[in-house]
Amino acid sequence: MASKEIVDKTLLITGGAGSLGKALTLELLKHSPQSIRIFDNSEFFQWEMQQKYTDPRLRFLIGDIRDKERLSRAMNGADIVIHAAALKHVPLCEYNPIEAVTVNSLGSANVIDCAIDNKAQKVIAISSDKAVHPINIYGATKLVMEKLIVQANVYGDTKFSCVRFGNFEESRGNLVSLVYQQLENGEPITVTDKEMSRFWITLDKVCEFIVQSLEIMKGGEIIIPKMPQKEIMDVISSIAPNALYKVIGRRQGEKLNELLFSEDENPVDCGSYHLIKGA
Repeated sequence: MASKEIVDKTLLITGGAGSLGKALTLELLKHSPQSIRIFDNSEFFQWEMQQKYTDPRLRFLIGDIRDKERLSRAMNGADIVIHAAALKHVPLCEYNPIEAVTVNSLGSANVIDCAIDNKAQKVIAISSDKAVHPINIYGATKLVMEKLIVQANVYGDTKFSCVRFGNFEESRGNLVSLVYQQLENGEPITVTDKEMSRFWITLDKVCEFIVQSLEIMKGGEIIIPKMPQKEIMDVISSIAPNALYKVIGRRQGEKLNELLFSEDENPVDCGSYHLIKGA
């Protein structure tokens, strides 16, 4: 059944040509939107997506969330904004901390300002479990983003909320894609720490949960789906049970285990998800 929050609405997805953006676009099209604006700074990924997704309701807009003027023009007339643009890889963010801050934190502030100025109805921002007790720059910038999004509800009629996820199973550059690449190259699988675990969720479930969250949100919440926590070695064994592997040690900024929420956030158990109430 189509979500009443999406039917006949104009949506904009920041980072819309990424792994999540592409999967989310297909999910949102099922709910009869008026149009979906794919906002992304990669010309190649935009072109690649345009060749594959030919629905006339799609609009492909090249731009960067750090460019506030361009972002505001792209957001003009949008009813719903799904903010997925981010630098996401922990080691790259550690090596490029200023870029991580300008995209993930300051870029998110631009999304907030542009949404308020253009009178968007709802903004939902994609966060990470790495925002909980962060030890790396990526997690820290996502924590700042969450704080900005929640606080933004005091400024006007636009409603802002976050969804917090673990690892996406099918995203570019994650563990699963790396394992398949190493198998294809005939290389031993690299393992940072055999005791490491992560929360995992498929892109299909992520997209369904974002739609559900648009219906749930009233503004100021952090909404967290319940996700299985899997040992890294179990994930690798399920893909390649007989493959050789080598332990290379944890990379800079990597935790052994992640958390879905901190002990001070007082999440409410809502069955299939947790809800943290904010502003």
